[in-house]
This record gives sequence, structure tokens and C-alpha cells, in this order.
Amino acid sequence: MPRGEGDGWEVPSDSEEDRRGRPDLADPDSFAGVDELGARAHDEGDDVDPDLDAPDAAYAVGGGARGGIGGIGQLGDNLATGPVPDLLAREDQELHELDDQGAEAEFPDPNGQQARRELLAVEAELNQRWPETKIEPSLARIQALVTLLGEPNRGYPVLHVAGTNGKGSVSRMIDALLTRMGLRVGRYTSPHLQLVTERIALDGQPISAARYVELFQDVAPYVSMVDGASEDGVPMSKFEVLTGMAFAAFSDAPVEAAVLEAGMGGAWDATNVADADVAVITPIGLDHTEYLGPTAVDAAREKAGIIKPGSVAVIAEQDQEVLNVLLKRAVEVDAAVARAGSEFGVLEREVAVGGQLLKLQGLGGVYDEIFLPLHGAHQAANAALALAAVEAFFGAGKDKQLVLEAVREAFAEVENPGRLERVRAAPAVLLDAAHNPMGAQALAKAVTDEFAFRRLVAVVAVMGDKDAAGILEALEPVVTDVVVTRNSAPRSMPLDELTQLAASIFGEERVLSEPDLETAIETAIGLVEQSDDPEEPLAGGGVLVTGSVVTAGDARTLFGKEPA
Repeated sequence: MPRGEGDGWEVPSDSEEDRRGRPDLADPDSFAGVDELGARAHDEGDDVDPDLDAPDAAYAVGGGARGGIGGIGQLGDNLATGPVPDLLAREDQELHELDDQGAEAEFPDPNGQQARRELLAVEAELNQRWPETKIEPSLARIQALVTLLGEPNRGYPVLHVAGTNGKGSVSRMIDALLTRMGLRVGRYTSPHLQLVTERIALDGQPISAARYVELFQDVAPYVSMVDGASEDGVPMSKFEVLTGMAFAAFSDAPVEAAVLEAGMGGAWDATNVADADVAVITPIGLDHTEYLGPTAVDAAREKAGIIKPGSVAVIAEQDQEVLNVLLKRAVEVDAAVARAGSEFGVLEREVAVGGQLLKLQGLGGVYDEIFLPLHGAHQAANAALALAAVEAFFGAGKDKQLVLEAVREAFAEVENPGRLERVRAAPAVLLDAAHNPMGAQALAKAVTDEFAFRRLVAVVAVMGDKDAAGILEALEPVVTDVVVTRNSAPRSMPLDELTQLAASIFGEERVLSEPDLETAIETAIGLVEQSDDPEEPLAGGGVLVTGSVVTAGDARTLFGKEPA
């Protein structure tokens, strides 16, 4: 059965007449004479519009309008309520020549109540499309969209980041370095923690709600045209539409460099319609095995696809078999290679208050006294990877360094929400978006190396399609107790199932369960603030909230953090 059939999308008939009348995604000229709903001008009487209002099963599974990887995060919790403001002009106000009603042409506040309501409406429409958790591997749809948009993906140099863990952190570090070097930078990352606008950033900040709505309105007619041309009945996914919006935003800005984080895989990821000058590969492990294959080597073959002819491949430390796959791809496309542990790396690392002090070997020499306000050896490795990527972008090499003071300033200002982020001091509450065993192992090591908690309680909510056992097994040696719960996404693992799994790993006496995240955090705080020994000090307790990007995002909202 073709993908898309039986999932809520009615697959159109594929008669010879249908094939003759439908534009070809691979042929931009075939869209001539097609209106913005995908119908040809001479077919006004034909009902050929796609049923864009029909939600499919993936919509519900992916989180709907309340979040999950394909949803809107916790927008509802941040949305101001109250009457819609009166936008009619005052009697003494001069009207714009095109605005005879006196309504303001733009949102009074680009992140205010009206803009957020418009954003909710856009997200409700986008959430009828497939989320990141459900894909039809192909570049045909996104390529057709960017062609119709005038190829906004080719108006600026690109640094492309793929891998299993650390992509978001590396992307933010590259953004900070390029910005400090004087460039205007666009950054596209996924998924978001709290608000979907986080995914598209300009000048280091998420775009506004109003700008997000405007971008969607700009690309929507062309998206409908691509939907109408789909031969297999699969419309553009939400991620593909957002990718087109990001390219358009960067072209309009305009930016002088774009940092793109691959959503899943690499070769057929929607971001890969851009040809990167620098391809950055973070550590590769197991994740999304249903699409990337059962082994890390299989995943590496897909992720290696972002390495393009004539580019520079900057590669983190990998298992040897994974590295061989990446190097083979680089040879095939004649790409230069820089490898962590060979051409660049971490020379020294010292735990410091609020982060760590690093000495990095770059492609152009040594960079010392680098303060990084992030915790963990994995973040130090990410910093070395980001530095080498930016050096490669500027053509740095032996005896050709970036300005040391600028590098220091850039790293010192890096912000990375939801990555061992402290949101409360006493007791300490830390959030981390680790969502697979590899990420949980790095988290556990960072907690062991850099913190000395008297008692550490983990609050864990995991997506149902993730390796929850692997995550819990990585955390078990470093936490005293675990409180399992659910996050806001419908895909969150059922509480009974996660409770039983945790009990098999921790033992029943170390496991508590709560129906929602807020209650679970309150329970965990209570645990670390109590003691059976009256002589034992109550200070030094900590709570670690983890298991999913959505879990970290939900917790940020509960603690009053703004999207970043």
C-alpha cells in the first residue's frame, strides 16, 4: 500500500488523464497555468483541490496542536488572554493610503496577543500535516517548493549540521561564533523546546510570532501547488514547510551565512536541498532506527549525504566503522576532511563555576582560556567541533587563526536552553533534553564529573517510540530515586508502562509515579528536601528533569522561562 494510504489522506486516482493534468515535481515549468490551490486555470469546474482540512492519524500521534515534535510546544501556557484589541484608527489618526479602514497594517506587538492568536491558527493548519515522526523520504517535494520560491536556499553560504546528538548545541555555538565575527546569521534547528518560532532564528534570536505567520502566508500558495502535484498522494510534511519558511526568512533578511540543523538523517532530509560549504557531523549513534536503519553504520550512510562536492567535512570523534563510512563519502565527492582527535580537539578541560575552562586545538592553532558556560565533556567536544567548522568556513588553516579574543567572547555568551540548564537554585533543578541512551550517558557522565549532589532525584518522561530502557539504565547509577511521569505530548509513554520499566531497572522502592510533570517535579523536590537522618544536612539535593525534548520544554515553561 503506498505510504499515505489509509492514514487519513485520500490517495487520488492515478488515471492517465490525472497524470497528464498534474504538474511534475521535477519539472518547474509544468506548474505554469496552475493556480495557488494546485488546479489548472482551464479546469475551473473540476474539484481537484486536496482535502487539506482532513487530519491524519499522524497528526494525533505527533502531538496535534498541543505539542510533541510536530506540535507547538507550550504556546497555550504563554498565550495572553482577553478581548481582541480594537485596531480601528482614532479620529485624528492619519490613515495609510491602502488602509481605508484605519486598521494597522502590522501587528502592534510582533509577539503580543494578536500575533500569538494568529500563530495558533497557523499551527493548527500545519499540524494537519505529517510531523517529523512520520516521513516519506524524498527531496522531491521540498525541491519543488524552493524552485517555485526562486531558490532562496542558494542565496547565502551554508554550514550544515547532522548527527545523532549535539546537533542543536553545535549549531548554536557556530551561530555565536559567526555572529561575533561580524556576520548576519540565520539558524534553523529542530525540534523546539517551547515555541515553534525558536526553530528559525536571526541575529541569534527566534523570529517573532508575527514574522512566522507572515512567512507561512508567503509560502502557503506554493505549498498548495506542490501538494496538488504529488503523485503518491503525500502532501508536504510540516517539517518540509518549515524548512521552506526558514530558507525564505534567510533570503529576505538577508543573511550572510546560514546554519542548518538536519532534522533526521541527512541525504533525504529537507534541509539537504542546500549545498553546504561546511558539513558538520556530530557523534552518530542509534536513533530513528525505523528510518535510518538498525545500526550506527546505517545511520552514518544517511547522514553522510550532507557532505557535498568541494565542501569541507568537519567530523566529531566516531566509532571507527562509522568514521570509515563518512570518509568514504568525502573521498567520493572530493571533500576536504577535518577530524576531531586529529586536526582539532580538546587539549585541556577544567570544571569551573557555571561551566568549564577549555584549551582547544583548532585548525589554525591553539585557543586557550575559553570559558564555556555549559557543563559536560560532551559540550567541550561540541565546542571544538563548532570552532573547527567556523575556521573551515573562513578558510583558516595552519598559522591562520581566528581572532582569539573574539572566540573567547563568542563562547562565553553561548546560551543552550534545555541542556543541563539550571532553573532553580535550592534545591537545584536541572533540565536536560536527553532523549536517547547516547544522550543520557553523556548526561550521566556530566552530572558525575561536575556536580556533587547529596541526593539526586530524576524526573523522567519519555516518548513512547524511544528506548526508555536505555535512558533509564544510563541514569540509574547516578540518581538515588526516579519519579516517572508523562509530558504534554500524546506520544508520551503511558505511565503504567514507564513505571513498570523503571521498577525493573531501579527496583520498586526507588520508583514513584505521578500523572503530570508539575506534580512529579513537586514530588521530586519533596524527596530531596527530606531526610530520615536528623544529622544529615538538607542542602546539596538536586532534581534532574529529562527524557525528552518535550519534557525539557514543558519544564522550562513551568519555571517561567521564555522561549530562546
